[in-house]
Amino acid sequence: MKTINEIIEAINNENARSAWAKGVKDYAIMIIEGFNDDDLKDVSSREELKKILLNGADSWYHYSYGGCALIYDTDIAETICTPSELKRKKGGELQPNRYETWLDVQTRALKQAFSLIYRKAF
Repeated sequence: MKTINEIIEAINNENARSAWAKGVKDYAIMIIEGFNDDDLKDVSSREELKKILLNGADSWYHYSYGGCALIYDTDIAETICTPSELKRKKGGELQPNRYETWLDVQTRALKQAFSLIYRKAF
């Protein structure tokens, strides 16, 4: 497995064209920056990496709702929305859609961020 700095560099070099992809990159960096090389030195599988990065949470849903990531709707919206989407959702005051909350949307982004970390780590 690569070092934390190598993973962060690989994530930063990832081509992200959409606001969503840029937000996923931001989440990936936010997740991985909380660790050091010693924390990840013995990781040899996807499940081991996931367990460590979840930092005690059972799932990315619990990670999101448990306050391990962003907690304010406005912060989440600013991280993953285009300027026009942000305006349409009044900076995060309005829910993202009929079926999800901003924390649900963040959960989806966190899952994708983990996949990005995993791809860059091995």
